Amino acid sequence: MTTAMVEKYKAFYRLLNKTSRTLVDRRFRQQGQCARGGSAASGLDHRPDAVVEQRVSYLGCPKRGLWTSARASLPSFVDGGFARDYPMNRCRSFGSVAGEIQRSSKFATLNSDDVAHFKEILGERNVVQDERLEAANSDWMHKYVGSSRLLLLPKSTDEVSRILKYCNSRCLAVVPQGGNTGLVGGSVPVFDEVIINMALMKQVISFDKISGILVCEAGCILEDLISFLDNQGFVMPLDLGAKGSCQIGGNVATNAGGLRLIRYGSLHGNVLGLEVVLANGDVLDMLGTLRKDNTGYDLKHLFIGSEGSLGIITKVSILTPPKLSSVNIAFLACQDYLSCQKLLLEAKRSLGEILSAFEFMDSVAMDVVLNNLDGVRNPLAPTAHNFYVLIETTGTEESYDKEKLEKFLVGSMESGLISDGVLAQDINQASAFWRLREILAQIEPFVYEWTSNHRGSISAEHGVGLMKANKIFYSKSPEAVQLMASIKKLVDPKTILNPYKVLPHSLMSYS
Repeated sequence: MTTAMVEKYKAFYRLLNKTSRTLVDRRFRQQGQCARGGSAASGLDHRPDAVVEQRVSYLGCPKRGLWTSARASLPSFVDGGFARDYPMNRCRSFGSVAGEIQRSSKFATLNSDDVAHFKEILGERNVVQDERLEAANSDWMHKYVGSSRLLLLPKSTDEVSRILKYCNSRCLAVVPQGGNTGLVGGSVPVFDEVIINMALMKQVISFDKISGILVCEAGCILEDLISFLDNQGFVMPLDLGAKGSCQIGGNVATNAGGLRLIRYGSLHGNVLGLEVVLANGDVLDMLGTLRKDNTGYDLKHLFIGSEGSLGIITKVSILTPPKLSSVNIAFLACQDYLSCQKLLLEAKRSLGEILSAFEFMDSVAMDVVLNNLDGVRNPLAPTAHNFYVLIETTGTEESYDKEKLEKFLVGSMESGLISDGVLAQDINQASAFWRLREILAQIEPFVYEWTSNHRGSISAEHGVGLMKANKIFYSKSPEAVQLMASIKKLVDPKTILNPYKVLPHSLMSYS
């Protein structure tokens, strides 16, 4: 995303922050709308085996919380030591997002001896104290800004292990970081936590063309893996708008859903194994490639979606499906949300095995994209519609698949489920259709109460992070959250891994 685009987003958010939430809620009551810019689902079926992820997200505009105190300048190193006047214990407030947070006094403060030790492990080049810290201390929207004094760039699992073993012994808090593309503050420091970025661990370790199993390091960029697999005749079961920056380790750590979930399912089903480094430096080798293994607890699932709070993912084993030769994309218009629901059900009945994606957005979301981003257009302009749906099919027989899709579209048009539509005629037009949806995914979802009442999830893509840590009760029972806290304390007794995130602060001993 260009600097100009980012500035447009900032201006747009400032405008949204001035908007009355009451008006938004009234609009919802009037229209009976369910979601803005998410994977289409009924919002009523919360069964885990539903074909489509039954989650509801919302392009809303409650007031966003920011740091209340001005950001202090990054500390300077003088004669190998730290500036002593750097404020470490100030409170941070996120408005209605997370309330006030105080830096835990139990965590040690980084000193020059710590830096020297890390240089022995990583070498001076990969112990960062320069201007790169500023970017690592902030999310890409600059909504969450930390004050870490150190960025570490390990190149191997052994280096990650040695780093965590030392940090655990010193009670130095750490924050694991991948591509830093999240929207909930999960991958940036809250205070002065040591940042461990996985960018240098980017090797593809192996790929088996017979089984389609890919084993790679956690720092691999998702788009690079997609390109690698494409050359091998396979596809990544995960695709995101942020694929050019996000890392596979971060995707797994946040259990990212992405655009292909309807066809290939979630990462819980596609990830076959993980290698994880625990808080005390122990390496947990679960890097299996078996699709069926019923021996004991399947521990890898604890770390999928844990957001670096239980351990740091260093390697991933993932099942990839063969690439299909026939791809068709349609961009459609619907009159109301109920029509979108019915269209999804009919698509699953009529298109069956070739249905690979079903995404939708409403007219407000479309206007946001068109008015704030360059180089995009409404494929169905000039007529405005209430809802838009993107359908993708993938198969092996082009003529059969296209005929099946066209029959479905004609039937849906005759029944009144869709009011207009267009089929992509080439790869450029198909990419333009997807660009509308992928860009929209960069605008974060809100409104926890409404989502909870409709049995949705407050986190469908980016995880819980800091922003939603105290909101997790909207999606999980008190008993489930308490068990999560017990697991966290068991595997990370000193709570050094990504503190203040994921779980409610009231359940964690940060004081």
